[in-house]
Amino acid sequence: MITSLFDLTGRLALVTGSSRGLGLTLAHGLAEAGADVVLHGRGGPALTEAARAVAESCGRPVGAVTFDVTDAGAVADALSTLVADRGVPDILVNNAGIQRRAPFNEFTTQDWDDVVATNLSSAFYVSRQLTPGMAQRGSGKVINIASVQSMLARQTIAPYSASKGGLVMLTKGMAADLARSGVQVNAISPGYFATEMNRALWTDAAFDAWVTQRTPAQRWGDVSELIGTLVYLASDASSFVSGQNIFVDGGMTSVV
Repeated sequence: MITSLFDLTGRLALVTGSSRGLGLTLAHGLAEAGADVVLHGRGGPALTEAARAVAESCGRPVGAVTFDVTDAGAVADALSTLVADRGVPDILVNNAGIQRRAPFNEFTTQDWDDVVATNLSSAFYVSRQLTPGMAQRGSGKVINIASVQSMLARQTIAPYSASKGGLVMLTKGMAADLARSGVQVNAISPGYFATEMNRALWTDAAFDAWVTQRTPAQRWGDVSELIGTLVYLASDASSFVSGQNIFVDGGMTSVV
């Protein structure tokens, strides 16, 4: 049956930055499609509650790992333990990310380093640790969560745009090296979604009006609308798709 192409039953999935917000929604979606999900965060009540909520929703145990995605050593240690305990994940979603806003000339070196480390270097660190095992097995799915800002710039977010643009090119570079080993690497670039990280934007009447006017769909996206694309890229339905960046943006990048 065609639906079996999208079935993730029994597949192990790690989603970074999934203790809340967009990452948690993506983890829910993978779990509902049958995957055995491992959540990630820096620990604390938020991660514990997120794991409980996903487990309750899907009716299966849900794992959790804690490490700092910007610390290459911590990534290696934590993921070595995960692989020893659970095996090499079938699906990796590099979702961890942060935003900083300021006029370009007011960004500090620390701002730049934090954004690039969290949004770009982390995907390299985590993928570098897990894709050798995927390649050895001959199968794996890596989905990097980029942004519409990987293609379109806006004032006050230059480091974020640079990091997401870099993530898209990392996706293509990884695909070039890994596709021959049965590992598909793709990116999803969300448009404007009403997430907690964007609260300052969607609660601003002027910016809300701009997004509504600028987007052909005439609205903000709902995070649940990313799940279909995610499941597609995580499943056998995309077995010959690699190095792609799929915009889920209500048409924003298609119009002037």
